[in-house]
Amino acid sequence: MVWLAAAFCLPGPALASPPLQLYVALTPPGGVLKPEPGVYAGPVVIDKPMTIDGRGLVTIDGGGEGSIVTIDADDVTLRGLHLTHSGTSHDKVDAAVLVKAHDAVVENNVMDKVLFGVHLRKAEGAIIRDNHISSLPRDISLRGDAIRLWYSSDNLIENNDIEKARDLVFSNAADNRIIGNHIHHSRIGMEFVFSPGNEIAGNSIDHNITGITVIYSDDLNIHDNHIRHLRNLTGSGISLKESYNAQLSGNEIAHCAVGVLANAPLQPENILTIRDNLLIYNDVAMFFYGEKGGHILHGNRFDNNFLDVMGSGPQTVRDNDWTGNQWDRYQGFDLDGDGVGDQPHRVWLYADRIWMERSMARFYRGTPALALIDFVERLIPSSQPNLVLQDERPVVLGHSADPVSASVDAKPR
Repeated sequence: MVWLAAAFCLPGPALASPPLQLYVALTPPGGVLKPEPGVYAGPVVIDKPMTIDGRGLVTIDGGGEGSIVTIDADDVTLRGLHLTHSGTSHDKVDAAVLVKAHDAVVENNVMDKVLFGVHLRKAEGAIIRDNHISSLPRDISLRGDAIRLWYSSDNLIENNDIEKARDLVFSNAADNRIIGNHIHHSRIGMEFVFSPGNEIAGNSIDHNITGITVIYSDDLNIHDNHIRHLRNLTGSGISLKESYNAQLSGNEIAHCAVGVLANAPLQPENILTIRDNLLIYNDVAMFFYGEKGGHILHGNRFDNNFLDVMGSGPQTVRDNDWTGNQWDRYQGFDLDGDGVGDQPHRVWLYADRIWMERSMARFYRGTPALALIDFVERLIPSSQPNLVLQDERPVVLGHSADPVSASVDAKPR
């Protein structure tokens, strides 16, 4: 059923816009409300299954108080609306859309001048897609989260354009899919806390402070994302803390302070698989901290990074499984033309990596003085330096063979 709302105006100067709540009340369960083009006053509470279709011509103004639209019933769709002027309370999580029910669809909406964008609270089966979301014009830490999931599972967050917000937060939110979103000029692209089993794929994250932060969230599949231009010294493209059995594959991480940051596995089975990623033009492509390594790193490409790897100690990096990666600093040959270097790729702890043991020395990196010390140490070493990493089967840059296949299928020398 399609319910066409006629224009509605109450007399008197106190109310500039008609309240949309009246039209919602007059719409039967399962109906479709298509208000006439114009500006309507919020807040709105939807307590029955229905659709509101603004066709890109309807604005709901929250008046600066509370959440603009609250979905309190299953099977509700919001489409083609402009939602603006939410409340400003972080404690109350004032949002453009608060979802407290299941199977909601929020699509093709514009949300601006709102503190939080979409807040899912114990909601399942929602689809949040093709929305444009921005927060209030505040300092970045005082903005609200563009999308926030709290105890919400099995939702799809897809193709949203998010700018000038704070974070995307997933707290105790398992088994969601976050696909194809563009997140830029915000703080943290995505933050997962106690949120296992999520899939993060095909997203573009750029000009934020940090890309994807994962804390105590196991079994994540992070693949085919583009993470670029995160230059804050404390930021990283992908950061994982105490989060295990994660898969990182096919990601492009470029022009970041740190590409991938991860801690060492506490148990042998709690490893990360980092495969077929491109890390290019980063200050540090990968940084590992902890007592020892154990992660799997196959088929990754390291190109034009200031440093390819760092760690809290040489063993933290060395004890990982480095196999079949491409290194632009590889100095060997491929005489038999099989795409695999004839000698292993080794990285030694010379002066250029002295801050792995003396962090204050990082201030001098790239200076002529440290470059001279490094040159002399390599030319006339006074002692055998520590081995940082060894890739037994480095793939030669520019070779068309699959790096992992080349490293696994080739016979040992």
